[in-house]
Order: sequence, then structure tokens, then C-alpha cells
Amino acid sequence: MKEFDFDGITDRRNTGSCKWNVAPGELPMWVADMDFRTAPSVINALEKRVSHGVFGYTEPGEEWAEAYISWWKRRHGWEMKPEWLMFCTGVVPAISSTVRKICTPNENVVIQTPVYNIFFNSIVNNGCRVLENPLIYENGRYFMNFEDLEEKLANPQTSLMILCNPHNPVGRIWSAEELAEVGRLAVKYGVTVVADEIHCDITAPGRSYVPFASVSDDCAKCGITCISPTKCFGIPGIQTAAIAVSDPFLRHKVWRGINTDEVAEPNAFAVEAAVAAFEGGEDWLDALNVYLSENRRTACEFIRDEIRGIKAVEGEATYLLWIDLKDLPDPGSTDRSSFYASEIRKRTGLFVVAGEEYGGSGKDFLRMNLACPRSTLTDGLARLKKGFLQLI
Repeated sequence: MKEFDFDGITDRRNTGSCKWNVAPGELPMWVADMDFRTAPSVINALEKRVSHGVFGYTEPGEEWAEAYISWWKRRHGWEMKPEWLMFCTGVVPAISSTVRKICTPNENVVIQTPVYNIFFNSIVNNGCRVLENPLIYENGRYFMNFEDLEEKLANPQTSLMILCNPHNPVGRIWSAEELAEVGRLAVKYGVTVVADEIHCDITAPGRSYVPFASVSDDCAKCGITCISPTKCFGIPGIQTAAIAVSDPFLRHKVWRGINTDEVAEPNAFAVEAAVAAFEGGEDWLDALNVYLSENRRTACEFIRDEIRGIKAVEGEATYLLWIDLKDLPDPGSTDRSSFYASEIRKRTGLFVVAGEEYGGSGKDFLRMNLACPRSTLTDGLARLKKGFLQLI
């Protein structure tokens, strides 16, 4: 495996970074945004594009589609067809646009909580209702509650489900069997499934996620798959993603939705960045996953050995650590997650996310971003320990 420098520190303050727009002395480990320089192949492609000097209207083209097709076939065993693919400026715009197109106001959209908080926004901002299908948490691991899911999908007002695969924030890679059951139930009750698979390439070494639409005819029939290189290659600011839909009728509806919302045209760098990532960034990504796996191991062991009363959920995917606070004293005035996240930030400057934002049982958890150089992680863990020592 090639060597890449993930230990180097890149100062992101005063660069317009959303993540690093914090007070001096604070350490942001909240939003899902990596602190590593992206793959050399991406940097080189963007430098070449900049040197051209003309930045006009851009179309995706065949090379863009082939880059996605080749990557998913090679790494995930799913062979898409070029006509299935549509460019979108991001996975969240794709989801929000789909909610607007598939649902009418007051209809239900099912989500499996605790889950990525922006799903709530995509639903509520479009006049629809959130219907939570809470995940089951047992012995430090999460499972789908299919009995409850069937009840929610069977509701005549339910028209859509948003699936997080792999799951943010709990880090589960859903199995083919679990996904097949989601597809079976969705088709049975006439529900469309939007699969957010943006974290799919951040997995433990030797592990791979299963694309929802690849599992069965049911999953392909009801599935809208949202994919992107932005999370795994650290380029969310480039705003580049794809939507894959095999069913022609459903694909036309999605195509109309993203074009009506004007989120179907790439900026001048979106195509080059995606192609360069998928065609030249594989070695970098493999090395990154090894580094992130070590970061996760370091964090889990530190929490186990150094901070009493809390537990780390040992996820299989994403670079996000889900921290269990259920054994800590109940603060009474607010939920555990908001109280401890706020107090730790006040006392140490460490900025992590209160799990309450993710719905379901999230009120008893914190989310911490591990995608940073090892020295930054060490600093963050020391602050985490300091904060909890002062509070419990």
C-alpha cells in the first residue's frame, strides 16, 4: 500500500470553513468534514482545471458516468447502467428534491432514528411528517425493528422512507438480508425508498457496504440511490453527487424533481473532482480507511480505559464515533446529550454534537468526528476526559 501523510496539520481557520468557524482555543469535532488534504489525484485534476482559465457551464458526460459505474462494480459488486445516473449538486439536495416530488404535504416519511439530523429538515421543510422507526439498541449494537417498520410503512399516509446505508451516526453496515426485508416491505406497501449511501466507502479495512438497490428486484424497483465521493474523499465543498435509479418511471420523477429545483447542473469542478477521485484515488482511500480504523480503535480504548461511565459504540463504518451516556446521572433540566455537549464545550473548548439532534434514543449519546490527524484526536480525547472528570 502506498504511503500518504494523514498526520500533517492543515490550518483551516480563516478559510471560510464551516467546521472551523469557532472561537480561538476551541477544537471542532462535530460536523462530518475531514481535516485531511484530499487525494493527490483530486488536487492534480483541480489544478489542471484551474490552469485552463475558463469556467463555463458544464455537463457530466460519459467519463463521469463511467467513473461511478466502474467504482461501484469494482468495489461493491453493483453494476449500474449509464442511463440510471443523474448528476446532483449533493445528496441532501437530492433527498429534499425527492421528498418534494414523491410526497404531497402531510404525508409521512419514515426514518430510522437516531439518524442524520438533516433528514428531519428535508421532511419538515417540505410540509411532510416525520414517522420514526426507532432502531433497537442491544449490547452496544444497533438493529432494525422490522415489526415497527412494517406498521409504519403500512400506514396509508406513508409514501417515502429515507434509508441511511451505512448508518450515520451509529456506524452500522446493514446486511443484505436486512436491506432485502426493507425492500420487500416497501414494495408490499407501495413505499419508495431513498437510500443515502454517502458514507459507503468509509468502512473498516476488509469490510464493504451493500448497495440497497443491488440486493433484490424489490429493492431495485423501489430504490433511489444517492451516492457521492464527497465524504470519503473530503471534498464536500465541491458539491458533486449522483442519483442512481433503475426503474424508468421512478427515474423520470426524480429527474423532473432535481431539474425543477435546479440542482442538476455541475459547477466547473464537480465532474473533474469526482472522476479523479474514482479513477485515481483508490490507494489513498484504502490508506485513509486504515488510518481512520486506528483512530477509532484509539478512541474506543481511551474511553474504555480513561473515562468511567461512558461507552463507545464500535461502529463498522463512517468516521463518526457514537458515545453512550446512558449510565451517567440524568441532569434533569435537559437531556443528557445537550447537557454534556454544552458543558464539555464550555469547560474544555471541545465541540461535539448532542445526540438529541438525531432523534430516537439520541438524547443519551454524543457524536464525535474522528477524521483528523492523530495529534488532533489525542487533544480531543484529553479534552473529553477533562470535561467528564469535572462533571461526574
